[in-house]
Amino acid sequence: MKNEILNTTILAFAFLMLFALAELLYHRFRVRAELTRKLVHFGTGVLTLLFPVMLNNHWAVLFLCASFALILITSLRFNFLKSINAIDRKSHGSITYPLAVFCTYCFYEWSYSWHFHFGSPLLSFYLPVLTLAICDPLAALCGKRWPLGRYTIGSETKSLMGSSVFFVSAFILCFVLCRGAGFSEYPHIQFTSSAFVALLATLAEGLSKKGLDNIFIPFTVMPALYSAAAFWAQN
Repeated sequence: MKNEILNTTILAFAFLMLFALAELLYHRFRVRAELTRKLVHFGTGVLTLLFPVMLNNHWAVLFLCASFALILITSLRFNFLKSINAIDRKSHGSITYPLAVFCTYCFYEWSYSWHFHFGSPLLSFYLPVLTLAICDPLAALCGKRWPLGRYTIGSETKSLMGSSVFFVSAFILCFVLCRGAGFSEYPHIQFTSSAFVALLATLAEGLSKKGLDNIFIPFTVMPALYSAAAFWAQN
């Protein structure tokens, strides 16, 4: 119990330091909010990779996610944390991110306890989180740098370049993690599962708007993994 409290405190402090770094970059070094926001997006994903290692149950994860969701909601209400909120578009991304992380952790707990075929934390937790933390900001940055083949979803403008980068990075990420999870002897499972997960995640990112991709991406990766596991279990 003491270790759980200590680890939760350490993780909370690490998240606060990440926010502080983003604020420093924004206010002191005039880094644009879009970039500091992406930094927090990526850094949060990296820190959450420690959850299966340092925390033993979803209650500690719920405490962390709920606490930071409350901080983020308060920052919107009272106009602070400009490194995250000072963007020229309406987005619910900062609020939906903690919810996505908590639900992903619950999926990991469920898949592990029920001996899910892809129940390794590499796939059931790290893959959804890293797809969100790496592929999403990478696609956004590349899409803005090289806005080729623009298309509009509601009020959101996206690009085929960004979607292509998302798919390729998601495929590579899934392929590497499948290999790390012990599927190296089954290259056909690695390839087809990676392509399937990457395709559905790319569609989820492309169709979502106003930061809701933080919910749709991991919530798409998780059932895609389940479907891939169920398919290969029968074949």
